[in-house]
Amino acid sequence: MDALIIGAGGFVGSYLIQELNQKNLHVGATLLPREHIRSGICDTFTLDIMQENEIKNLLRTHRPKYIYHLAAQSSVAASWKNPELTIDINIKGSLHLLEAVRSIPEYYPRILLVGSGEEYGWLKSQAPVTEFTPLHPGNPYAATKAFQNMLGTIYAKSYGMGIVMVRAFNHIGIGQAPVFVAADFALQIAEIEAGFRPPVMQVGNLTAKRDFSDVRDVVRAYSLLMEKGCAGETYNVGSGHAVAIQELLDILLDFSTKSIVIEQNPDRMRPSDVPVIEADISKLQTDTGWKPIYSLEETLYSMLAHHRKNFGLA
Repeated sequence: MDALIIGAGGFVGSYLIQELNQKNLHVGATLLPREHIRSGICDTFTLDIMQENEIKNLLRTHRPKYIYHLAAQSSVAASWKNPELTIDINIKGSLHLLEAVRSIPEYYPRILLVGSGEEYGWLKSQAPVTEFTPLHPGNPYAATKAFQNMLGTIYAKSYGMGIVMVRAFNHIGIGQAPVFVAADFALQIAEIEAGFRPPVMQVGNLTAKRDFSDVRDVVRAYSLLMEKGCAGETYNVGSGHAVAIQELLDILLDFSTKSIVIEQNPDRMRPSDVPVIEADISKLQTDTGWKPIYSLEETLYSMLAHHRKNFGLA
C-alpha cells in the first residue's frame, strides 16, 4: 500500500483520496462503523484510533509508505460541549498512532499530522502568523491540536520519525457539515430559496476574521508536504488572507435569489472567539511550490449550487 488515510470518513477524506488517485497511488482508508467514502478509489478498513492494537495490526499487515492522520474531533463548537471526547480522540488517538508506528521493526513511513490554525489562538495584533508564532489556544479543540503538534515534534526529533505537521486554517467545500460556518450559511440560503424555511438566517459572531481555503487546495498541499516537507517541521496551510465572517455571508447573500433577513442567535455565540486568524504561508510555498487555485467566491458558489441541486432548484 502506498498511502493510508486514517479518518477518511470525514469531510477531507474523500478529497484526499481523489488527490492521491490522480497520482496513481494505491490508497487505503480507515472508517468508523456506518461511515462511507463519498468518492474516490481505495481499500477501506474499519478502525477505531482509540484501540491501539487495531492500528498496529493494520500497519503491520499493509506497511503504507505514507500515513495521513485526519481522524479528529474537529469542531470548535463541539469541543466546548464535549472537551473530554475531544481530548480522547485528538490527543490519545494521535499518541496511539505514533506508538503503533514506533513498535514495528524496520518501518519508517512518512506521517502527516493535521493540526489547526486555531492553535495560535489569542493574539493582540500579530497577523498573519508564522509557524514560529507562540501558541495561545483559545478553545479546547485548539489546545488538543497544539498538544498533538508537540507530540509530533518530540517523536520526530527523539526517534527520527518522518513526521511532518501542518496547521490547517479553515477549509471549505461541498460536503462539509453545517456545524461549520460556510456550510451552514450555504445550507440556510438554499433552504430559504427552496421554501423549506422563512427568509430569516440565524447567525453567530460575524466580526471574527478567518483564513478560508478550498478543500481541494488544502489536500493538494498535504500531498506536496508528504513528498517535500521536512520531517519534524510544521507548516501553515491556508490562503494567506483572512476575511470577516460578515464578508463570507455577504458573498453568499449576493448569490441568493431571495431577500433574506439576518438575525443573530445567542445560541450560536461561543464562550470566546479569537478575533483574527490568518496564515503566513511562505514556508509552505518555499518548500513545496504550492499556491491556491480556487477563489473564495468560486468555492462558496459551488457549495450553494450543490445544495440547490439537492433541493431540485437547478
